[in-house]
This record gives sequence, structure tokens and C-alpha cells, in this order.
Amino acid sequence: QVQLVESGGGLVQAGGSLTLSCVAKGVTFDHYGMGWFRQAPGKERESVVGITSNGTPTKYADSVKGRFTISRDDSKNTVTLQMNDLKPEDTGVYICAARPPLFTSYKYWGQGTHVTVSS
Repeated sequence: QVQLVESGGGLVQAGGSLTLSCVAKGVTFDHYGMGWFRQAPGKERESVVGITSNGTPTKYADSVKGRFTISRDDSKNTVTLQMNDLKPEDTGVYICAARPPLFTSYKYWGQGTHVTVSS
């Protein structure tokens, strides 16, 4: 059974930082592409950034370029999203996703972790 468990969300002031983590269970982690998505209140879910199985980040959303960094540690089955210089518009639920080998879309999703940025 595949499980993605996010952690690290919370309340932070604008300009602050948070580090989100996602631990994957039940997958051969180093074969999977991983991604972070977010859903702001009243808005559709959007892609933040992904990372390939070999550790190459895919396209960052324009709104987070230069502020967010994705990384992975295959020894810990973990993908991390470092978020700096947070803005109120970064508020939302951040969701981890996993894409199996040869899949073109994400198949597994976590429950999400809440991030609130106060002004």
C-alpha cells in the first residue's frame, strides 16, 4: 500500500521560511518522480515543482522561482520543499505526489500539509 505523508506546514510571517517533507512508503522510491502541488482557499490545485527519479527538478511555478527549492533523499524515501521568503499568497495546502516509472502523470497523492503565511 502506497502512502505519502507530508509534514512541516504551519503558520509563518511573511518573509519567513518553512521546510516541507514528504515520506513515501510502499514504493521503490528511487524509481519514482515526485512533485509538490498546492491548493489555495477557493482556488484550483496547482503544480509547484517536481523532481525526476534522478534528482533533476522540473519546472518551478513562476510564482515560486528563486524562493523554493525541491530536493530528494532516496536513502530516506523523502522529498523536501524548502520555502524561503514566503508571501501571503503562498498560503494553502501543500500536497506531495508520486509518479511511477513510465507514467506521464502522478498516481499517488498525500493528504497535504497546511501552510499559512501572515502579512
